[in-house]
Amino acid sequence: MNRISLRDGTFSGQRDAIEIVIINAGPVSREYFANDFDASQTVLATCWSVDTQRPDPDVQVRQSSRCLDCKQNIRGSSGYGRACRFLQRIAVVSTDNLKEVQQIQLPATSIFGKTKGGHMPLQEYVRHLAKNNTKATSVVTKIYFDNNSAVPKLFFKPVCGLNKEQLETVRDMANHPDAIEAITFAVKQSATPSPFDIGEGYAHN
Repeated sequence: MNRISLRDGTFSGQRDAIEIVIINAGPVSREYFANDFDASQTVLATCWSVDTQRPDPDVQVRQSSRCLDCKQNIRGSSGYGRACRFLQRIAVVSTDNLKEVQQIQLPATSIFGKTKGGHMPLQEYVRHLAKNNTKATSVVTKIYFDNNSAVPKLFFKPVCGLNKEQLETVRDMANHPDAIEAITFAVKQSATPSPFDIGEGYAHN
């Protein structure tokens, strides 16, 4: 799976903004790692939840029976944020190659929040499009970093609509195995730099 990293305020270490088409999105999930991030190892999350409400049945070391009551969900359990962090995976394609799926894993800072100065996190962006009877799969989206944020934080902005041919291709790619893989929740922490070294916590229960 091709992944676009969010390390050091750039996409895959090169660009501070990209223009893509969001073809599919996984649910908001959450995960907790008991040990500090180690870029040299790939490890299993200690606890995780696919629906953000209760630990997954496969979790061996549950921190709580409900995410709402969990000590890892308390603000300050990890620095000034929460030790158990929200995330969401989206499958995207470039207009240069609508058949090459890439994954972006979004931290909570890029999912939740309010629109300020026209800058929209993902949920606000989707609502904005819906108010205009538009789906994210039908437009080119610009994703860019908040340069005033100390933690990885992305904003979303519509650029232009897709033409008929592009729409047909995107429709076919939305349920392609690569797109499904890109949005499927994975419980292993990859041995690559993580965008979750620092993260803000949000009430989302």
